[in-house]
Amino acid sequence: MNLRSTTARILIAEDDHENREAMVRVLEGAGFKTVDTNNGEQALDRILKRNIDIVISDLRLPGMDGIELLKRAKTASPEIEVILVTGYGTVETAIEALKDGAYDFITKPLKKVQLLRCVERAAEKQHLARENHALKSQLQGHTRRVIHASSEMRNIVRMVEQVGASSATVLITGESGTGKEVIADAIQATSPRRDRPLIKISCAALPDTLLESELFGYEKGAFTGANVRKQGRFELANGGTLFLDEIGEITPAIQVKLLRVLQDGKFERLGGTRTIDTDVRIITATNKDLQQEIANHRFREDLFYRLNVINIHLPPLRDRKDDIPLLAMYFLKVYAEKNHKNIEGFSEDAMRALISYDWPGNVRELENAIERAVVFSNTKLVQLSVLPQGLPAFAESRHSLTFKIGMPWHELERQAIAIALAHTRGNKPMAARLLGVATRTIYRHLNRDTEVRETRGNLVEFKDRETVAEPVTAVKRKSASTGA
Repeated sequence: MNLRSTTARILIAEDDHENREAMVRVLEGAGFKTVDTNNGEQALDRILKRNIDIVISDLRLPGMDGIELLKRAKTASPEIEVILVTGYGTVETAIEALKDGAYDFITKPLKKVQLLRCVERAAEKQHLARENHALKSQLQGHTRRVIHASSEMRNIVRMVEQVGASSATVLITGESGTGKEVIADAIQATSPRRDRPLIKISCAALPDTLLESELFGYEKGAFTGANVRKQGRFELANGGTLFLDEIGEITPAIQVKLLRVLQDGKFERLGGTRTIDTDVRIITATNKDLQQEIANHRFREDLFYRLNVINIHLPPLRDRKDDIPLLAMYFLKVYAEKNHKNIEGFSEDAMRALISYDWPGNVRELENAIERAVVFSNTKLVQLSVLPQGLPAFAESRHSLTFKIGMPWHELERQAIAIALAHTRGNKPMAARLLGVATRTIYRHLNRDTEVRETRGNLVEFKDRETVAEPVTAVKRKSASTGA
């Protein structure tokens, strides 16, 4: 990175006019933006009123000296970097100032190379800190995103928020492809351990002997090919979280060792004798019925109770069809961007086919279907013809809604509005025309029954307020074409 082209804003506080002007010339000549002053009070005022990144202050200033300015600047803006300028006789004071948060100090007489090197290092530190913060925020945003509209998933999201704040072990159950790893990510993102490692391992992907060495590590010479000591996942996740996917696949021998870690927080590396302590939160997932596995003597009952302190069961996608339009739009945006295509949504027939299909592979199968559809789409709307052949085609009215007998009325209303908004890409007046109701009815229903957040253009997320919905009277009605 060329730090001399940085946009870092530098405040120079120096009562010596010649020194101050010399620093301004050197720094602005190197591409930095500067403001300057000759006293500490004015410097602090500018810190409070402007977006300052780096302060260069003489240690001895009239009124408020450099040490006081350092302390008050750090209080006002902890991320600010302060460089102190000192004479020979005050070096010891400047060294003490480092303990108060000063980035560095430079001595008089000032040298151009020394000044630039110090400022560039401070700017680089700030750049890396901000970049890291941005990446963490982006990661946190992704891990917390549980795309949903159904009441079933809303209840799960509420549970995740409560469970995340605890240190309890969590067992996530559900069919393959329902999103168990996404829930594990969401738990970690809301956990006090969010800034610590989240280490993942698939227990089904490794043979027994290799899984043991991956979990617990091994000492040099523990087996043929063990030429160096290797830390296991329990060590790597120390202080953080370990996610064990497909926990139902582990053998009785591994179950015994895992039970000991859960009980005592202790283990030994393969081939080692030293006992290692670990502080790890355990999240596990499985698509098996572990109680049936216990009955068949394939899974330890005592381990099951250790793992199943909190159970989160994910329903299959066929039982939460309200989620399909939102998930489909989300995956469409992801893969359209990835493949550099301008695709805005789904045709009505295509969306109805997606909603009516049972998705035995759940969310993973839906994602694969959308990725395939994006590849073969040459129009702004995904057509039924580019969806997998197993999806049903429809001969019914293009403006009808298919639902199961026994579906609660408020869920029927919610699904009608969700589909209409998905078809119109969030256009509420157009969705109202599609349903044959007034626009204010859409708004009133959403305001009373849901909070709607439109994310990145096409994605709509519903969060229930647990109030009674105002009826939407027209669920199946012909309307003017919406252009979809």
